[in-house]
Amino acid sequence: MKKRFRIPFLLCLALLLVTCTEQSTNPTGSPSGLPRQLSKSEEKIIASGTKFGLKIFKTMVADQPDSNIIISPLSISMALGMTYNGAASSTLDAMHQTLEFGDLSEDEINQSYLDLLELLTELDPKVRFDIANSIWYREGFDIRESFVNVNQDYFKAEVSELDFSRSDAADIINAWVNASTNGLIEEIVDNPINPLTVMFLINAIYYKGTWTYEFDPESTHEASFYYPDGSSLTCQMMQCKSEFDYFTNDRFQAIDLLYGDGNFSMTIILPNSDIDIDELIQSIDDEQWLEWMDSFSQDSVQLALPKFKLRYYRKLNDALTAIGMGIAFSGAADFSGMCEGGGLFISEVRHKTYIEVNEEGTEAAAVTSVEIREKSIGAGDQPVIMNVNRPFIFAIRERNSETILFMGKVFEPDWEM
Repeated sequence: MKKRFRIPFLLCLALLLVTCTEQSTNPTGSPSGLPRQLSKSEEKIIASGTKFGLKIFKTMVADQPDSNIIISPLSISMALGMTYNGAASSTLDAMHQTLEFGDLSEDEINQSYLDLLELLTELDPKVRFDIANSIWYREGFDIRESFVNVNQDYFKAEVSELDFSRSDAADIINAWVNASTNGLIEEIVDNPINPLTVMFLINAIYYKGTWTYEFDPESTHEASFYYPDGSSLTCQMMQCKSEFDYFTNDRFQAIDLLYGDGNFSMTIILPNSDIDIDELIQSIDDEQWLEWMDSFSQDSVQLALPKFKLRYYRKLNDALTAIGMGIAFSGAADFSGMCEGGGLFISEVRHKTYIEVNEEGTEAAAVTSVEIREKSIGAGDQPVIMNVNRPFIFAIRERNSETILFMGKVFEPDWEM
């Protein structure tokens, strides 16, 4: 049977009494606190990220039932946030709505991304959280200086001009991806690069956190993991008993597993055996999600959690189109903020993720790439081919008055007279 793992991650009920190893002076309860108060704009950008993340997650779950799905809404949002600075007119409006930016201005959006980037990556000394952004544009492409500056200033993007026709051009970009994810994601760009491609906007995230309460490796054992149809597979089940943030309702159990000083956590939701997980996911909205996150309280929990190591890859064009951003992928796209005259569209948004969860903690990475191409015949479709190799009709006309000067049929194109 094909191995499957459903999101959110499922727990098992058969447990041994195992005490976790405490690794922190603040193992449970409230996080250690932010070093400063969030601005109103930051609160709004966080709320928009939640709405956007749930929206695209539900879209992908509906499209891929019975599948592993692992996404980084932050990575997707940040890559599109850089791209947003090059959008104009109705394309800008569509991206603004899709990303759930609400009443935030462009300046507020950019400043909030910068503030959060700096805040999150420096929040917990016991958790490594790296965010890197880069823009790669084709050698000779007339990129707007203002577009470059805003992404350098607010997204700390590394901007590089590169000859995309070089045989190693994709390797150079992928080397940056590999380094920025600590080797967990090796590539995002295919070789060779399409001749119409003028730019890649890439976000990379790397995360490594140690559990506040670590699982004892000696207590990990083989156990059954059950699918909804009653079939099962054998997994490596970790075990731990301790005080956790926990709550339950008539549809699921939920637990919050902390990392480091408690600023970061993994929230796990286990649907009841009679609840369809995909239906549960589709029922979630941002207000309900926040309500759930405020419902945790301290309780003694005996926990069993499978170890897992997963990779995920998805092109996001369809998912983003489904939630309102279709214009950006079409011939009607307006990215005149990137270069004089525009003539660009998003050809592809790629998303790759990696996650490993074991007794010590979690290591994860994500990369989102937004590929920008020049419009061609068919605005990115295959060019029309007209091979005049059979009898044809012709006309010579004056277009303003529609006066036909000559008309003919060529059955055999004789050359010599």
